[in-house]
Amino acid sequence: MPEGPEIRRAADAVADCIVGRVASEVWFAFERLKPFEAQLSGVEVCAVETRGKAMLTRFANGLLIYSHNQLYGRWYCCPAGERPDIPRQLRLAIDGDLSSALLYSASDITVLHESGLETHPFLSRLGPDVLDSRTDQALLLACLADRRFRNRQLGGLLTDQGFVAGLGNYLRCEILFVAGLSPRLRPVQLVDSQRCRLTEAILYLPRQSYETAGITNDLARAHELMAAGADFESARFQVFRREGLPCYRCGAAIVKQVLGGLSTYLCRQCQAVT
Repeated sequence: MPEGPEIRRAADAVADCIVGRVASEVWFAFERLKPFEAQLSGVEVCAVETRGKAMLTRFANGLLIYSHNQLYGRWYCCPAGERPDIPRQLRLAIDGDLSSALLYSASDITVLHESGLETHPFLSRLGPDVLDSRTDQALLLACLADRRFRNRQLGGLLTDQGFVAGLGNYLRCEILFVAGLSPRLRPVQLVDSQRCRLTEAILYLPRQSYETAGITNDLARAHELMAAGADFESARFQVFRREGLPCYRCGAAIVKQVLGGLSTYLCRQCQAVT
């Protein structure tokens, strides 16, 4: 599933495509949304923003389109009226005079009024967005101390969008490695220095991933690896999908475990429970 950085980059592309322009036609695949086509067609697109893994496309008449890519959804930006020849189902089309923004394969799409954001079942329960400039270390430390979260294992907590919004599996694994913490630890068990390392990693790794199109490895190391012939996927991560390969810190083999139904990659030496 795309995580916060990927959705933010997709939102940037969609914004470049349609923001500030009139949507000459808006089309929905779902019958329940058909009544909104006439209300949105001919209206200027004001902004495209993200809330964690969700995207909000705002129109000048006060309506907005909520969309969540879930596992398979993907946005495409094309010249106006064109449709890519791909084996996917088109779910939403926003056509402008110069370009079109197209959402394929997603099913979680809703049209809302601004007032509906506060009661939306997904948006209303989100924690702080890791890519929001207002999210800082003090706020994250307060979240770790919250009674709703302080006794939960970190491996499950980091992907709970009610704790912080925008983290998924690869960011979870990379954050815990950078912080040197086992996914089995709980916030209440951490000392101050560990909490600081964790919150620092929660802040900077998603932002680095957003800025670099997905690199959570040390940037100098990633560039050296690619200069030596490694492809992007091989160079971008520190532990994620590196099962059996040596840890960049200590040389021990990276292991893969299933925790909470998710594949978790870690270094047993660098991320010991004690």
